[in-house]
Amino acid sequence: MKEVILAKTAGFCYGVSRAVLICEKAATEFNNCVTLGDIIHNEHVIRELELRGVFPVKTVSDVPAGATVIIRAHGAGQKELNMLEEKGAKIIDGTCPDVKKIHDIVRNESLAGRLIIIIGEREHPEVKAIADWSNKYEIFETAEELDRWLKNDENAKKPISVVFQTTNTIKIYNSCNKIVRKVCTNLKIFDTICGATFLRQQEAAQMSKIADLMIVIGDKGSANSLRLKDICAEYCTKVIFAQSADDIRLSDTPSEGVIGITAGASVPGGVIKEVVNRMSIDALPREFEMDDTSIENESIIEGEETSAPEVAPVEVASVEITPVEAAAVEVASDDQAAKQETFEEMLDKSIKTLHTGEKVSGTVTSITATEVSVDLGTKQSGYIPISEFVDDEHTDINDIIKIGDTIEAFVMRVNDVEGMIMLSKKRLDAIKNWDVIEAAKDNKTIVEGVVIEENKGGIVVNVKGIRVFVPASQTGLPKNSPISGMLKKTVKLRIKEANASRRRVVGSIRDVQADERRERAESVWSEIEVGKQYDGVVKSMTSYGVFVDIGGVDGMIHISEISWTRIKQPSEVMAVGDEVSVYVLSFDKEARKISLGYKKHEDNPWTKFTTEHAVGDVINVKIVKMMPFGAFAEVFPGVDGLIHISQIANHRIGLPSEVLSDGQMVDVKITEIDKERKKVSLSIKALIEPEKEDNPVEEPVAEAVQTVEEDAVVEPEPEVIEEPVAEEVEIEADGN
Repeated sequence: MKEVILAKTAGFCYGVSRAVLICEKAATEFNNCVTLGDIIHNEHVIRELELRGVFPVKTVSDVPAGATVIIRAHGAGQKELNMLEEKGAKIIDGTCPDVKKIHDIVRNESLAGRLIIIIGEREHPEVKAIADWSNKYEIFETAEELDRWLKNDENAKKPISVVFQTTNTIKIYNSCNKIVRKVCTNLKIFDTICGATFLRQQEAAQMSKIADLMIVIGDKGSANSLRLKDICAEYCTKVIFAQSADDIRLSDTPSEGVIGITAGASVPGGVIKEVVNRMSIDALPREFEMDDTSIENESIIEGEETSAPEVAPVEVASVEITPVEAAAVEVASDDQAAKQETFEEMLDKSIKTLHTGEKVSGTVTSITATEVSVDLGTKQSGYIPISEFVDDEHTDINDIIKIGDTIEAFVMRVNDVEGMIMLSKKRLDAIKNWDVIEAAKDNKTIVEGVVIEENKGGIVVNVKGIRVFVPASQTGLPKNSPISGMLKKTVKLRIKEANASRRRVVGSIRDVQADERRERAESVWSEIEVGKQYDGVVKSMTSYGVFVDIGGVDGMIHISEISWTRIKQPSEVMAVGDEVSVYVLSFDKEARKISLGYKKHEDNPWTKFTTEHAVGDVINVKIVKMMPFGAFAEVFPGVDGLIHISQIANHRIGLPSEVLSDGQMVDVKITEIDKERKKVSLSIKALIEPEKEDNPVEEPVAEAVQTVEEDAVVEPEPEVIEEPVAEEVEIEADGN
């Protein structure tokens, strides 16, 4: 028996449907309407629009005076638009949004001084219009052409931005992508193949693998229809390309087996219906069910990946894929009268209208950088902004939702002119989650949300799509602390008030923090011991020390335990909010007091000094303090030594200031290190050569001896020269 299957994606895409609707609406409002070129590549649609009073013209010069000009779905060049404006024509833009975004990309990249590479058909109106929005461009129809051009090293070194005709194939995209990435040094690649084209090609490839005959409906000038024919021919031995049912001879179709039918994006539903009805004589017609798994894993072209190309640097949305017609026909059992749901009946169902405020369910058909498209089974296409799913640029939308998923949403706005329905998942989720919020309030359970706003009185937290107000006093922040630092942070809170009639919800972060702090405090007190290390945060400061939160409990670091060097205020070392590593010196569980230490033994300057220096070392020191009995010098950061007055010079001085001054750098010799008392004795004198004292002392003695020998007189009283030495020895001993 013969079986006829129809592609779900057959027929008008969003861009084509939008352009046709614009023409129909313009025909009712203006008398003199023309399209700049064929609005779409389909003779049936063009003839029907002519009957409504909308006629195509080939060039701007053919536009009648006072006419309303509708730009076709393929778009127009910048020069053409400028000429229309100069002519004073009223312009209505019917350009497909996907094509319009390519114009924006090309214009911006050209203004940045980059060379535009367009992969598409040179004579196609879409490609010609794209090229006109650039300053410098090259057009290539195949990967081989591109490869030959890049053989020139100078071309490969140019700053290049690559775009693709919206109806191009994934095979060409992948091939060109590999070539340019391999040789180009300054490259940007923009995936501008529309989502509708991508899915339509996948479905055609899958159908072709099981069909004995593939019928591709499309206009002979339609690029996307001709590409569908080429894809089908790769898998199916027999393919018929037809503009209408009249182009198909029944003698060319098999009497049994599977007949697959697909259609290009510019084919109206009436033409598809005629072909389906003609092929469905003595056949079992049904709608083709595409295998979601094979969409991800199988290739449109053997050896190529079927996953959508890489996300482009510039947001380029795919067109929503809305099947205008479908042919799922059921045949009653043999015991019942044959009763089929005709294509026309299904078409009538598909044009139902939705209204704002309705809850709807649909299938995700494409995902782009800006929106998620949803097939609602209506004449309009539904879309949900990406912001409904992700809260920041680091979240991957593909981790949240996938093509083929069923999704429920809330109708926010219906635009019949553009054929679009704006949906909101968050709004529907908020309605569903209101019960969750009320239950959280009644049960005093904790909920999580993201801080999305700051206002005068506090912050607003998004909890499951519901706005929860948290007063400043309930944020958990210290008084007068800036609230802005909480923006975009995930917080835990308790619901204090939930008023459904006023849609008012109030929460408290502080309550959750207090509970958590109590739990952490109990944990700390149950495990605390002397010497245990903690990572804490400085909560407050006084003149005598610092209070540190070590996890629900505050401990104090006395000023003497903050630094090995002398400090006057704790603020010289720490600040409120600093994260510090501390250890327990002592604690009192009953009084709930903890004494903490901060300075580490390995940082002890005395330990470092004695490790690096020994008695006899000569070092350069700085005089830091003058006293009557000597001068103190810094021998190491945090360690001072004494230069006794007797060790400053090799002659007697009254005060150290006669030789030294504060801040002076001098060389000294370490004469003693008292590790027990942690004292260091220094000497400058030890580094000075002694003065020659022989002449002033010995000459009088010699003279006296001579007198004794010659004159035999009484020996004179000897001059005391040892007394100063004895005095020095005594003082040095006291100093040490």
